[in-house]
Amino acid sequence: MQLSPVVLEGTVVRMEPLTLAHVPALSEVGLDPSLWALTSNRVASEKDMREYVEQALIEQKAGTALPFATVERASGRVIGSSRFGNYVEAHKRVEIGWTWIAPAWQRTAVNTEAKLLMLTHAFETLGCRRVELKTSSKNARSRAAMLRIGASEEGTLRQHMINPDGSSRDSVYFSILDGEWPRVKEKLNAMLRQTRAD
Repeated sequence: MQLSPVVLEGTVVRMEPLTLAHVPALSEVGLDPSLWALTSNRVASEKDMREYVEQALIEQKAGTALPFATVERASGRVIGSSRFGNYVEAHKRVEIGWTWIAPAWQRTAVNTEAKLLMLTHAFETLGCRRVELKTSSKNARSRAAMLRIGASEEGTLRQHMINPDGSSRDSVYFSILDGEWPRVKEKLNAMLRQTRAD
């Protein structure tokens, strides 16, 4: 199945297809240097954010990506972004990544529900057999989050990418397989129930 723009609606967040119209709202919440310190992107201005979105849309047009704006449902405010990328229909494989949430909404139910919505779409609509996630080997918080939701760490690709400052980045890969999805789905739902109870 081809990647097609879709709205993924949850209780806390709505994942809506990313457009250039989101650039001003993304720039309002997304220029904090801490968001980009351990990524292969540097977004420090609205111009940078526009280029970031334009690149995502180029990949969407090529059929390999589907980027989203992350919207807080209660306020209607854009608070981050995420995307499906590196989609290979023939092998039923996709990556979830390029995820950032503005600092004020970190460590809330936002990212957990966003992952649940995207994984549900990947496995139950796109029919994927494998969902990949990756992060910098230096990003301990992101690595812990991937393990917490039930992804399996597969290994480290050394000098996998080049950071904006020219240094090398080692990337740690994680995955969730279709046979593991029911367990992961229940774990994510339990995490969301716990968050609501708190």
